[in-house]
Amino acid sequence: MPPDSLETLFDRYGPAYKWLATVTCLVGIMTMTLGATTVNVAFPAIMGTFGIGRDQAQLISTGYFAAQTAGMLLSAWLVLSFGERRSFSLAVVAFLVGSAMSGLAQNTESLLLGRILQGLSAGIVQPLGMAVTFKVFPRDQKGFSMGIFAMGNVLAPALGPTLGGIAIDLLSWRYIFLLTLPTAFLALIVGNLFLPSRAMPKKIPRFDFLGFGMLSVSLAGLLLGFSYGARLGWTSSEILALFGAGIGCGTAFVLRQIYAEDPLVNMRVFANAQFSAAASIGFFTGAAMFSSFFLMPLFTQQIQHFSAIDAGLLMVPAGLSLIILFPLVGRLSDFVPAYLMICVGMVIFAIAFFYLSTADVNTPFWTLVWFTLIVRMGVACTRSVVNSEALKSLPTELVTQGSSTVNFVRQLGGTLGTNCLVVFLELRIPFHGEAFAAMQTGARETTREMHTRLEQLLGEAGVAEAVHDFGAFHYLGEVIYAQASTLGFQDAYFILALFAVVGLIPVWILARASKGSRAAEQDLI
Repeated sequence: MPPDSLETLFDRYGPAYKWLATVTCLVGIMTMTLGATTVNVAFPAIMGTFGIGRDQAQLISTGYFAAQTAGMLLSAWLVLSFGERRSFSLAVVAFLVGSAMSGLAQNTESLLLGRILQGLSAGIVQPLGMAVTFKVFPRDQKGFSMGIFAMGNVLAPALGPTLGGIAIDLLSWRYIFLLTLPTAFLALIVGNLFLPSRAMPKKIPRFDFLGFGMLSVSLAGLLLGFSYGARLGWTSSEILALFGAGIGCGTAFVLRQIYAEDPLVNMRVFANAQFSAAASIGFFTGAAMFSSFFLMPLFTQQIQHFSAIDAGLLMVPAGLSLIILFPLVGRLSDFVPAYLMICVGMVIFAIAFFYLSTADVNTPFWTLVWFTLIVRMGVACTRSVVNSEALKSLPTELVTQGSSTVNFVRQLGGTLGTNCLVVFLELRIPFHGEAFAAMQTGARETTREMHTRLEQLLGEAGVAEAVHDFGAFHYLGEVIYAQASTLGFQDAYFILALFAVVGLIPVWILARASKGSRAAEQDLI
């Protein structure tokens, strides 16, 4: 059977094919993203099941994103070797296997392995689907196409936490990995119908296994260092060795990509100033977006004591709003300078995170919904526009590699940013706790009054007098920890606000590059 090229498929299905291909890609992306986001509300339950701390729970999340980051560079080689259809089907099957492993996991190691397999699959599908969607739309609708594509990335995060919360509260956290099975099988079917295919090449392109190994070791070293630094000590030989391996292999990876004959990252794309600026913005927005996805469920469940369902419902209005915002913003980007829209998005990020840095246990549910909605508005103004601006600057033959690269950079920002923020959170909570504890002395009138009142309440409750003093101090300790945790989360959101402000620097570079590109085009005319 001859391969189904894009031209053949357009001849077969007519103009409607661009929507058939786009919907196919969206089903795949939504499946993978749903698998990533349902877990966010499950961390407290997973921590309880396996008796692990926040750092190890974060490793389960970042293991997924690290594998997704590496998978994005694998995607371009798979497509060049086997075509979109075979690569897509392979990734979906691998995702199904990873989902089964995660749901049946009896320890953190097997759960982490299943999540890594899921993440690797998602990394393959993300740039593949983005490149196909970009190619099937005409040039004057490229921004709109990226807006439509981005819907798949945000609809799942809107629904995932809620569906995950329902599964956790009614059944078990293990059932969250079953939620993606129906859409995964659907993706497998439509992928084999509507995605382009190609004949197997006589000679499969060489794959840079050494470079891929360098990248994998680099990510593993950095993420393990971030995850276990607080437990083992940041200056311990083990942690220093992990960071040394991560930084060393990361540097070696970059150098190899410059000189390798068949690089995983085609450095030619960075010769384009417009692409480089857009990719840098993607790094900043990835860090902001993924960090916020991770922090909000933890904040609502650990500080405000929301149920998993309530924590999920909090994300729904903001996520659903993006269904309207993404296509609208994408279409606007075809007419309005991209750097202006991205600048607006970064400012919105900064404002939203600044206000979230004031949230505490008394912040109303709907106020948090509003804060989350503002964050998603920032996502809408940046994500699809960055993708479109990056790919529009490249020649057609580099679109597939450019798609893999810009997704890789954004994912890298999200992975490293989230881990750094968790480390910051783990350091700030004890800092605030020690500061509060130091203030609780017998010479402080407020402390004495609270201690006395607690002893009275324990006595009224029928608690033995011998444990009144201990019980009162224990409760004071819980109050101190709760307040310290709140301040730690507030500090984390404030850091995100500052990060968004710094992200305006590559936006300025993009503006200059875009103006220079338009001036060059006019000169040619």
